[in-house]
Amino acid sequence: MRIGILGTGALGSTLARGWVAAGHDVVVGGRSRPQADEIAARLGSRASSASLSGAVRDVDAVLVAITWTGVEDVLDAVDARRGSLAGTVVVDPTNPVEHGVGEHLLPAGSVAQVISSSAPGASVVKAFNLHPAQTWTALATGVTVPYATDEEDASPIAAELVSSLGATAHRIGGIDRARQLEELAGAVIALAAAGIDPQSVVPGAHRVTEIP
Repeated sequence: MRIGILGTGALGSTLARGWVAAGHDVVVGGRSRPQADEIAARLGSRASSASLSGAVRDVDAVLVAITWTGVEDVLDAVDARRGSLAGTVVVDPTNPVEHGVGEHLLPAGSVAQVISSSAPGASVVKAFNLHPAQTWTALATGVTVPYATDEEDASPIAAELVSSLGATAHRIGGIDRARQLEELAGAVIALAAAGIDPQSVVPGAHRVTEIP
């Protein structure tokens, strides 16, 4: 596939590296063209750089790898409201939660739903919002990536993006479930900030020794 990356942060560049290693082509676009150029150069011959609008042209999927507060500005920069993302799978890994606290900051809905309403014709998928960037520095065998989308046609592409990284994809439902994934990320963040391993609260994640 050909994948557009909007953003030059850790998550986008790390996922891009994994997808390049799996044989996909990536186009890195950012507000800072020099940063996009640098990332693409590090990724090798299957990667190129472009402006934000250039990164969404002639691609199979777009990853919106920026802070959630900048999503609408970036959508405006790529002319999403005019249909530039129509027919494209748009993956949203953002979390609108307070840093270190995890409280959800939107009064209703989710960032994925904001993207869906601002990008007519796009097939929006909420995914990759639960695991930090370092998860994707090697094959993520044993990792499950839950995702939410309304579009049946988007599922094969979402599954391929996940499986290319060694992980397993699982659709939990439509885009109305995206807020649930964002809230889950908030809970994980709150636990981690308190020094608690989030896996310790998941039933079945740890072996229990019976009391004799």
